[in-house]
Amino acid sequence: MEIIHGKENEFESLISGELVLVDFYATWCGPCKMLGSVLEEVASERTDVKIVKMDVDECPELSKKYAIMSVPTLMLFKDGNVISTEHGFIPKVMLTKWLEENK
Repeated sequence: MEIIHGKENEFESLISGELVLVDFYATWCGPCKMLGSVLEEVASERTDVKIVKMDVDECPELSKKYAIMSVPTLMLFKDGNVISTEHGFIPKVMLTKWLEENK
């Protein structure tokens, strides 16, 4: 499944649905770049989760709404509601485990 680079005004429609992983990131963030390649791998292997990347510098209201204090911050949504949150870089094995636990 392809990663979606979301815009603030379309966020609500992006998080509706079964399982959506949102990566709140910044282009200047080293750990965010490392996580980006992990997310690319996961996206190419799984069809059961939609992955959406949101640049915190381009969506200040959304960052405020979800209290994003550090990047990367990963949030799992189900039917538009946050069901789990992780902060910082996560290796692929841990990310996959987290997704499985929250299906």
